[in-house]
Amino acid sequence: MKPSDPMCQWVLPNWPGPLRVRAFTTTRAGGVSEQAWAGMNLGAHVGDDPLKVQENRQLLKQWGRLPNEPVWLQQVHGTAVARLDCKSRPGICADAAVTTETGVVCAVLTADCLPVLFCDRAGSRVAVAHAGWRGLAGGVLEATAAALETPPQDVLAWLGPAIGPRAFEVGGEVREAFLGHSPDAACAFRPSPGGRWLADLYALARLRLTALGIDAVYGGGLCTHSDPARFFSYRRDGATGRMATLIWLHDISNEHEV
Repeated sequence: MKPSDPMCQWVLPNWPGPLRVRAFTTTRAGGVSEQAWAGMNLGAHVGDDPLKVQENRQLLKQWGRLPNEPVWLQQVHGTAVARLDCKSRPGICADAAVTTETGVVCAVLTADCLPVLFCDRAGSRVAVAHAGWRGLAGGVLEATAAALETPPQDVLAWLGPAIGPRAFEVGGEVREAFLGHSPDAACAFRPSPGGRWLADLYALARLRLTALGIDAVYGGGLCTHSDPARFFSYRRDGATGRMATLIWLHDISNEHEV
C-alpha cells in the first residue's frame, strides 16, 4: 500500500481476525464529493450528487480491493439482520448483515452511529451491524450474534468509529430504554446540564456483548464528533456524508492474492 493511497487513512480493526477475514472503516479521505459531503461520502440518501456518490463507490471498490460490490442495506435503525449470499442485491431493509460465502461484502453506513464487526475464530462467517442508540437498545447486536450461529466464546467483535461519550447528549428516555433492559447500563450514562445525559455507546455495546458471553471485544474510542477532518458526524454537522464499515471473507486459495 502506497502512502498516498487513501486506504492508509482508513481504519483497520485492531483485532486478531483470521487471515480470510478482511474489514475496514472508511474515513473522509479520498473521494470526489464536495461542500457538506466533502471527501469519500458513500451515502446515496443524504443529498449529495448521485454521480459523485457512485464515483466514490467505484473508488471504494478499487482502493479497498473489494472482491465484489458491497450489498448496501436500507438502514432503518431497527434490528433486522440480512443473510447475504452471492445472489443478494442492494436495498434489503435491515440494519445488519451476515454471510458465510466467500467474496460477499457486508456493509453498513454511519456518521455517528456505532458500526460493529463480527467474525468467528475459524474465519468461516462474518457480520456487521449498524448500532445507533435505537438499534442498540432494541437488540441489533443480539440479533446479529444469533444470526452468526457461533458459540459466543468463538466470536470476535470490533467497535468502529462512533460519537464519543463526551459528545453524545441524550434525554432521559434514552437512558430509561437501556436501564429497562439492564440496570447495569447506568454506568454508561453521566449527568449533563438540563436534566440530560451523556451516553457512552461503546460501553453500552460492550455490556450487551458481554451479556451474550462475547468477551473478545476490540476497538472503541474513535469519536466521529470530535474529529471533523477525518470523520463525518451527523450530530455535529447535520447535512453530511456517511462512512462505510465493510467485512468479507477473502479467497486465500492462491497465495499471491493474500
